Amino acid sequence: MRAILPPVLQHHLVALRMLLACTVITGVAYPLLVTVVAQAGLSHQANGSLLTTNGTSVASSLIGQNFALPTKNPHGAQEPLRPDPKWFQPRPSAGGYDPLNSGASNLGPNNPALIKTIKSRRAAVAAFDGVPSSSVPADAVTASGSGLDPAISPAYAYEQAGRIARARHVDPAKVRALIAQHVQGRVLGFLGQKRVNVIELNHDLARLT
Repeated sequence: MRAILPPVLQHHLVALRMLLACTVITGVAYPLLVTVVAQAGLSHQANGSLLTTNGTSVASSLIGQNFALPTKNPHGAQEPLRPDPKWFQPRPSAGGYDPLNSGASNLGPNNPALIKTIKSRRAAVAAFDGVPSSSVPADAVTASGSGLDPAISPAYAYEQAGRIARARHVDPAKVRALIAQHVQGRVLGFLGQKRVNVIELNHDLARLT
């Protein structure tokens, strides 16, 4: 005759079976299915949207980074970054494009410190790019909310074209044509603004002659 377990133990066994079933479904089967689908149809995105040069991963197109000159004393005290004139520059980052320090400045639009910083950035960008201060776009002097945004406006990209052409000794028309190839439209045709991915743009700029 089959033994009848106490109700409390029966409930525990039911709960244990449900736990095991859910673990297999949500912890093994589902992640495996998502991984297979992602690698089969979206392997580039699933692996971090990495950009490679000579077979070596050099950046992710999803995360911005600084394009600066080498420091004068790599082993000394921390030096302020100096933008490299040969590369398109991203928008400012409150966290220095450090993925472990993502975030904004948290300063309001009327904050005197922010106003002073923007004024200083505008003058620096205008001098660096050799353009009037009035032509410096807003995204050239303001950071994104995450501090990791790899995109800039087409206006800021085109503003930098002359400086890059001079630094690389190439035809300015070639630089502008490269920018035009990287202008992305609004998401779904109406969300956000047109943009240029600086990481992808600089990756292709390295091959421009």
